[in-house]
Amino acid sequence: MLRNTFRSTSMKTLGVGALLLASFVLFSGLARQPLDASTKAATDPRPVNGIVKLVKAVSPAVVNITTKGVSMPASWSRPFGHSLPEEWRKFFENSPFSMPNPFNMPGTPRAPRRTQSYGSGVIIDSKGLILTNHHVVAGRKNATITVTLSDQNEFEATIIGMDEKTDLALIQINAGYDLPTVPLGDSETLEIGEGVLAIGNPFGLDRTVTSGIVSAKGRRIGAGPYDNFIQTDASINPGNSGGPLINHRGEVVGVNTAIYSRGGGNVGIGFAIPINLVKELLPQLQSDGRVTRGWLGVAFQKMTPLLAESLSVGESRGALVAEVLPDTPAAKAGFESGDVIVAFDGTPIKESGDLPMIVARTPVGKEVGVKVVRDGKERTLTVSIGKLQEEVVAAPEQGTGLGLTVRELTPDAAKKLSVKKAEGVVVTEIKPGSPADVAGLRKGDVILEVNRNPVKSLSAYDRVVKDIKKGQNALFLVQRGETTRFFVAKS
Repeated sequence: MLRNTFRSTSMKTLGVGALLLASFVLFSGLARQPLDASTKAATDPRPVNGIVKLVKAVSPAVVNITTKGVSMPASWSRPFGHSLPEEWRKFFENSPFSMPNPFNMPGTPRAPRRTQSYGSGVIIDSKGLILTNHHVVAGRKNATITVTLSDQNEFEATIIGMDEKTDLALIQINAGYDLPTVPLGDSETLEIGEGVLAIGNPFGLDRTVTSGIVSAKGRRIGAGPYDNFIQTDASINPGNSGGPLINHRGEVVGVNTAIYSRGGGNVGIGFAIPINLVKELLPQLQSDGRVTRGWLGVAFQKMTPLLAESLSVGESRGALVAEVLPDTPAAKAGFESGDVIVAFDGTPIKESGDLPMIVARTPVGKEVGVKVVRDGKERTLTVSIGKLQEEVVAAPEQGTGLGLTVRELTPDAAKKLSVKKAEGVVVTEIKPGSPADVAGLRKGDVILEVNRNPVKSLSAYDRVVKDIKKGQNALFLVQRGETTRFFVAKS
């Protein structure tokens, strides 16, 4: 066996040697032949292609941003400034900008400390106006922001405007001379599969260029109510935040913001803010330093087929109003819990995620018609849009059902559960393995309605529940903490 193994290996070696010898003889023969036109062309320098020209044209307008300051432990800088659900933390385990741990994981220092972090930006005005991310320049006390240009000149920057909700910021430097810029494109015309470039400062590596395609549009990744990202496989890493996503016409079509990563490095899934959203907000950021948004004043949740069936909406569409906040435009216009918003100012609401952006874009004080489905019938409510205080988005809908024990809500229990009125029943036990247990109903939930019937007492709850036949949908309105939401289940 051993002899055969060595033989086989030796034969392979001899075969490779013979091949190399033949190649050498052939190459030597070619070397002695006069070069023809095709051979000459092959030895000429490679012509400069379009991407090389594009990078040369765009790169001078991309800047590196260094932020030095004191990191405050009570409010670590997080992408978008939101506390993210556990399942989305993997998107930001290592922020594309912030080197310190942004989630107060074990081992994170609790005392303030001096930090230095890196990001990117793009010059959009020759007088030194630079577009970047909010999380690149915010979140540090007494911060100094230094911008390094492509010619290695450095300038201290001032903040012109910031918007935490969309993670955008405008900063300004005074270079004393006109600076190179990149035009802003149209992100709506981007096609899936279209080639794009990302340019930035990943891991402090100056002006790194990566290439990829548009993988998807309109991505919602749980970062906040205004999610609407471009997904790309162009390599984006920590330090790329705030840098431009460029199309092959040399236009900025997005601002690189986030990555999906389990270990901090790029795995081919990055996200950029669409430049059309940026263009909407730029005038306010430049003139006012902040963004003013329209406000409706409802807590809403995602529609599901079961909810649509229970609410007689037909197809699963729109945004389900879980709660109407008191003394708000929605309350004054007559909105009710259980309304399904299917159109806003003439624009169809196909899913709940469409609503916040449309409302936010509406001028404060404008009267708009909002089409809702209530008790299976469509009606139009007229609402005067207010100024955003805080649009409340209910947590994602979960299923629930029977297999639970309840008791009447007492004033003492209501106080402990932060419920304003001692009306309803509170869940005290959930049977293991029951529909309620599997669906996620919790002890301490306060049931306010069942199948649109108010539940103000234990007897009222019993009357409604006993009429639910096996296989029917049961629609529950539940208060959990300070939020209310609907649950639907098959009994």
